Amino acid sequence: MAWQGLAAEFLQVPAVTRAYTAACVLTTAAVQLELLSPFQLYFNPHLVFRKFQVWRLVTNFLFFGPLGFSFFFNILFVFRYCRMLEEGSFRGRTADFVFMFLFGGVLMTSTLTLAQLLGFLGSLFFLGQALMAMLVYVWSRRSPRVRVNFFGLFTFQAPFLPWALMGFSLLLGNSILVDLLGEPPGTSSPPQAGHSPQDTLLMPWGPSPIPAGALLTSGPLIWLHPHLSALPAAVLLQPLKPPGPHNLHLQG
Repeated sequence: MAWQGLAAEFLQVPAVTRAYTAACVLTTAAVQLELLSPFQLYFNPHLVFRKFQVWRLVTNFLFFGPLGFSFFFNILFVFRYCRMLEEGSFRGRTADFVFMFLFGGVLMTSTLTLAQLLGFLGSLFFLGQALMAMLVYVWSRRSPRVRVNFFGLFTFQAPFLPWALMGFSLLLGNSILVDLLGEPPGTSSPPQAGHSPQDTLLMPWGPSPIPAGALLTSGPLIWLHPHLSALPAAVLLQPLKPPGPHNLHLQG
C-alpha cells in the first residue's frame, strides 16, 4: 500500500519534472550498481563530434555524482524548482517548457565546447548542476516578491537565491563555474505572461529601466502566451502589475 501511495503521488508530478528527475535518479542508481560507468556518460566534444557518441549530449545532464550529500542536494533543488516552474509559469505550456530545456542545454553545451577548445574548463564534464542553476535562476526571476527561507539560516527575496547557492557552493569547497554556466541561459529565458519584463534581468536589485513594451521583443514568439497576439498594442504597452507577496520556506 505504501508503494502504491508513493506511485500515485509521483504520477501527480508534472510530466517534464517527473521524466527528468526519474532519469537522473535511475542514471545515478545504474552507476552506483556499476551497470554504467561515468566514463560512458561525461561530455567530451571529441567523442561526440568525431566518434559520434551523441548520447553524451544528454547523459552529461543526468549524472550528479555518486550518492551523497551533493547528489541529494542537487536532486532536491532540481525537483522542487522544476516542478514549481512547470506548475506555475509554464502551466499548460509543456512544449514551451521542453523548448526552454533544449535551449538551455544547447547554450550550455555550446559554451562548454567553445571553452574547452580554447583550453578552459577542461575539468568540467557534467552539466546537471548548471541546468539546476538555470532552473533556480528562472524561477527566482519570475517570483521577485517571494521570500525564501534558506534552510532556516537566512530569509531573503527570491532573486537573491542563485547568489546564495553560489556562496553555499563556495563554503562546501566547490567551484562556482558550473553555477555561472547555468545563469546565461536563465537570463535568456522568456518572460512570463502577466509579469513585468524586468523579472528576467540578471541582477536582483532595483527596478529595471526596460519599458513594459519590451515584452514583445525579449524572446521568440513561441514563448509568449497564446492570447497575447489577440490584444491591441495599447494594452501590451501598459505597465503590468507585479504579483502579490507570498512566503516560501525551504525545508532543510
